[in-house]
Amino acid sequence: MDRTQVGRSLVRHFLERWEGDEALVVLLRSSATNEEAAQRMHEIFGTQIQPLAASFVSAEQSRARAGLIATQILGMALCRFVLRLPPVVEMTRDEIIDSLAPTIQRYLGLPDA
Repeated sequence: MDRTQVGRSLVRHFLERWEGDEALVVLLRSSATNEEAAQRMHEIFGTQIQPLAASFVSAEQSRARAGLIATQILGMALCRFVLRLPPVVEMTRDEIIDSLAPTIQRYLGLPDA
């Protein structure tokens, strides 16, 4: 994979997953008040984002970087799919990708496209 496209690919992946899976939206909604749901979210991000971060940054930094990436992905998902904030809902998938990808790239220590 082109290192300048990792952020775009990651944001696109999660957008496609959230848009197509109401169960993930319910899980996100529930995770704020339900420990079991929160644990499931930890597992999802631990198995998907942590290894990705570890492939680009040092082992010492990978947990923190994965956590920062999760803030962007979960924040977007919360605002778009749970809170349904109009400015975020009105954005196209490409606009969200264009906005978040550079931040993900920076968190991974990768060059921007």
